[in-house]
Amino acid sequence: MIGLKSTLNVIDNSGALLVECVNILKQKVNNGWGGVGDEIVCVVKRARPVSAAAQNSVTAVKVRKGDVRRAVIVRTRKSIQRPDGRIIRFDDNAAVLLNNKREMLGTRIGGVVSADLRMKGWGKIVSLAPKTYPELRLNA
Repeated sequence: MIGLKSTLNVIDNSGALLVECVNILKQKVNNGWGGVGDEIVCVVKRARPVSAAAQNSVTAVKVRKGDVRRAVIVRTRKSIQRPDGRIIRFDDNAAVLLNNKREMLGTRIGGVVSADLRMKGWGKIVSLAPKTYPELRLNA
């Protein structure tokens, strides 16, 4: 679970490295806590430096320090229990930045994401991730 003022690593290639959660965008059913698949509003705390030559290129960094963006949570340190009894926990909190149309800001994902994202409607993120953990076995 992610609360306000939590810091999350950014695992896409949008240019941000670290963001801080300032709002959780969902129904007030969990008293201000967000989990995997929830959309949040965040402030970019650390971003990749931009050189003058790279600023005009097509692959320019899309975000800067201090930008307010939306993101979706893809990993949490807080353990969650699956319906089959397995308990899932990651080493860090991580997010992927979104634009105003709820599309990914970056084009690549550089880390493991939770398989629960597919059930929450974020199949595009799961398909771009190099690995999802743990693999969901719906038929078994």
